Amino acid sequence: MQVSANGIMLEVETYGPKEGVPLVLIRGLGSQMVHWPVELYEELAALGYRVVLFDNRDVGLSQRCPRGGVPSRAEEITTLATNGDAMRAAYTLDDMADDVLGVMDALGIAKAHLFGISMGGAITQILCLDHADRVLSATIVMTAARPLVARAQVAEMLPALLAEPVDRDTYVDNWVRDDAIYGSPGFPMSEAELRVQAGLAYERGFDATGINRQVLAVLTAPDRRAGLTSVAVPCQVIHGTDDALIPADLGAEIAGLIPRCDYHAIDGMGHVITPKLAPMMVELVQDFISRRAS
Repeated sequence: MQVSANGIMLEVETYGPKEGVPLVLIRGLGSQMVHWPVELYEELAALGYRVVLFDNRDVGLSQRCPRGGVPSRAEEITTLATNGDAMRAAYTLDDMADDVLGVMDALGIAKAHLFGISMGGAITQILCLDHADRVLSATIVMTAARPLVARAQVAEMLPALLAEPVDRDTYVDNWVRDDAIYGSPGFPMSEAELRVQAGLAYERGFDATGINRQVLAVLTAPDRRAGLTSVAVPCQVIHGTDDALIPADLGAEIAGLIPRCDYHAIDGMGHVITPKLAPMMVELVQDFISRRAS
């Protein structure tokens, strides 16, 4: 269903009892709600949580959010970065945090547990920093608190992040290729599973320019490390030791900054939560909330 959130329209799905304790899942860069393993949200719903999934702005079935004068095409962004021009974003991760609050408002949710991965983990940090009164607990997964690269090195990282318009077959092939690099080798998905998932995502709404606007929001985000030392929300950090995109020591850094933060380093986990990882994620969330945030 579509809801009005923070002045835009976002695609939302809910699972579990309406009266259940809310648990909002926040996805990462360029991905959609269909990339969540069914085993993850259905098992959480079976435990009695009201699980909320949504497509971030600019992906899937949610609204596209261009801004006049701000580039969205990979070629334009790369040219600016190569020339050393200031990087501008159509919106910020703070705007995307406000989107989460907008989804909660639309569903009548005053406070929620959060589970955010990658870019969604950065958004989760912002919510803990600036909107702690809306957060019951936070599970921060496969992400960082600092900029991934110095501003002067942004141009070097762009080719791995920016998206180009492609046809369905190429998109699916690229998804399979990237999983071999960034996936979770100890908890793998089969190629057939990956192809089905990628095909569905493409058909729902692959948009290279939307993904590129998310890239700019990530790359222009400020360092959050100093602020995290004062977070009072119950938090846990989960990070894979096989993460080829964001090194595990950056997750450990977050856990070391947030007071009383739990930390779980998962061997065999990369930068993807797969169906085989879902039971472990559910167990970690349930145990954490039972101990720290009930």
